[in-house]
Amino acid sequence: MTAPRGPNSRLRETIAAAGCTYEALAKDLRRVAAENGELLQTNKSALSHWVNGTRRPTGQSTTYLAEALSRRTGRTITPADIGLQDPEGPEPANTDPVVVATELGRADVERRRFLAVATFSTAGVAMPLGHDHEATARMLRARTGRATVGAEDVDVVRQITAAFSAADERLGGGHGLTTVTAYLADTAAPMLRARFPSEPLRRAAFGAVAELAYLAGWKHHDLGHEGAAQRYYQVGYQLACEADPRGHAAWMMRALAHQALSLKQPHHCVDLVEDALSRGLGYVDGRTEALLHITHARAYAATGENTLAARALLAAEDALIREDGPQPSFSLVSGPAAGTVASHTARTLTDLADHIGTEQQHRDALTRWDPVKYKRVHALTHADLGDSLAAQARADEAIAAWSQAADLMSGMTSDRTRKALSSIRPTLAVYQRRKVPGAAELARRVREALI
Repeated sequence: MTAPRGPNSRLRETIAAAGCTYEALAKDLRRVAAENGELLQTNKSALSHWVNGTRRPTGQSTTYLAEALSRRTGRTITPADIGLQDPEGPEPANTDPVVVATELGRADVERRRFLAVATFSTAGVAMPLGHDHEATARMLRARTGRATVGAEDVDVVRQITAAFSAADERLGGGHGLTTVTAYLADTAAPMLRARFPSEPLRRAAFGAVAELAYLAGWKHHDLGHEGAAQRYYQVGYQLACEADPRGHAAWMMRALAHQALSLKQPHHCVDLVEDALSRGLGYVDGRTEALLHITHARAYAATGENTLAARALLAAEDALIREDGPQPSFSLVSGPAAGTVASHTARTLTDLADHIGTEQQHRDALTRWDPVKYKRVHALTHADLGDSLAAQARADEAIAAWSQAADLMSGMTSDRTRKALSSIRPTLAVYQRRKVPGAAELARRVREALI
C-alpha cells in the first residue's frame, strides 16, 4: 500500500470523533492485535505519523486500527472510512454458506493468509441480526445436484465431529485442526450440494455440517485465532438456519456471543442472545434453554445490568430442571448442561464481584464434569477456582488449585490454557515475596510450561 501524499484527514477526523488520545488509541490497537495472536509495539508516535501521512501502517495494523476505532465510536469503521486500504485480499463472499465453508476449510489446509490474519470484529458478532436467510435459502434450494446423499453419509459426519470433539477436550484445539477443516472442505460441505431423498434428511445434513463448522471455530478459539473462529461461527450460523432456524440457529448465535464475552467485548451480545431466546423458547429442551439463559446472564453482567443478570441466572436454573425432551446434538457438544451452567454462573458472579459465590459454582462445576473426558474443562475450572480463592486472600488454597490446573494442562495444545497459566504469574510473584509455601515451585512450573 502506498503512503498517503498528505495528511490523512479521514483518520484525523475519526480519531477526533472517537474522543480519545493517540496514546489511548494505540493501547486499544495493541489489545486488538493481542486478541488475534499478534504482539505489537504501536505507540502514539506511530499514530501521529499515520495521521500526518509520513508513514503507513504495516501488516494487519490497518485492520486492528479500524476495529479499535469501531469499539471507541460504537459503529462499524472500515479501513476505507479512515483513508486506508486493506492490505489483504478479499475474503470469501458471505452469500453462499456452502461455498464459504468450503473455502474456509481449504484456506486452513493451505495456510492461506486471509484466514491466518483474520481479525475478530465486534460488528461481526451482530451478523445474525441482519442476516437475510430467506435470500440464502432460495439460492441453496435452486441447486439441482446429481449425487444423492443418504442417512449413512450424514451419520458419518456426526461421528467424525463427535470423535474430534472428544479429542479436542483432552488434547486441545491444536490437535486435528487440519484434519477437521480438510474434511469440512473436501467432503462435508460439498455433500450439501447433492440431492436428498427427504426434507428431514436435508435438514439433518445441514445441521451436521453446521456442527462440524462450529467445531472448527471452537478449535480456532481455543488456539487464540479469534478472527478465524468468528468466520467459522458465522458460516455455522448460516448453515444452522437451513437445518433448524429456531433451536440450532439460536445455538450458533450463542456461540458468537460466547466468544465475544470471553474476549470481554460485550457489544451486541445482549441483543444477540435476546434474539436467540426469542427464536428458541418453545422449540428447544430445558437444558438447551438453560444454556441460552446463562449466556444472557453473562451478557447482562458484562454490561453492568446486575439485576437483569440475576433474573437470567434464575431463568437458567428453572430451565435446567425441566424434563421435556432429549437434548439435541448441537448443544450436547458443550458437555453436561448442569456443569456448563455452573461454570458460566461462576463467570457471571465474577463480573458481579461475588467471589464466594464464584468459588461455590466452580466447585459445583467440577463435580459435574468427567475429569478424564473433559480434561481441559477441569484444568480451566481449577485455574478459575484458584483465581476466586486468591481474591478471597486464601493463598494456600489458591496455589493448590492452580497446581492442579497445571497438572491437567500438561501436553495440551491450547492457547486458553497458556493464558490461564500466564494470568496467575503476577499473583504468584506477590506470594513468592511473602514466602507462601509452594509459590516458588509453582512459579517455576508455570515458567517452564510457557517456554
